[in-house]
Amino acid sequence: MAELHMQCETLAPLLGTWQGTGVGHYPTIDDFTYVEELEFGHVGKPFVSMIQRTRNRVTGEPLHAEAGYLRALPDGQLEFTIAQPSGVTEIHLGTMRASDSGLVIELTSEQVSLTPTAKEVTSVRRELTVNGTTLISELWMAAVGYGELVHHLRGELIRQD
Repeated sequence: MAELHMQCETLAPLLGTWQGTGVGHYPTIDDFTYVEELEFGHVGKPFVSMIQRTRNRVTGEPLHAEAGYLRALPDGQLEFTIAQPSGVTEIHLGTMRASDSGLVIELTSEQVSLTPTAKEVTSVRRELTVNGTTLISELWMAAVGYGELVHHLRGELIRQD
């Protein structure tokens, strides 16, 4: 395997496969629970790849998926590009900081683009917190008539490898 790029060294706590459960809510839908898998990898360049999948916790039915790249910049800032099969793409800017037990990443969308058939999403905020072998993933979004960011998802995942 390639050596981790020096700009990504702070992102090292993310690397690997994470699995767990989460809860979701939004004013336009019923609350729900889900099972999530997040995988972060690298190829030695100044970015980390991300693949995310969720399933309904009760039925096992697929719910959501997305893929993207988290780019570490020389000044410690981050860029995160994400594509979803639902027709939504997100470009985020953010920061990362090492903590005593891991890593905190805060990201805010600079641009959200939609295909003609995608549901309206105007803004997204994401936070990833690694605390030892636990990853907390949270997401806020402004979508489908809600102009302000609303907390939508919170997953708690455990490192698998």
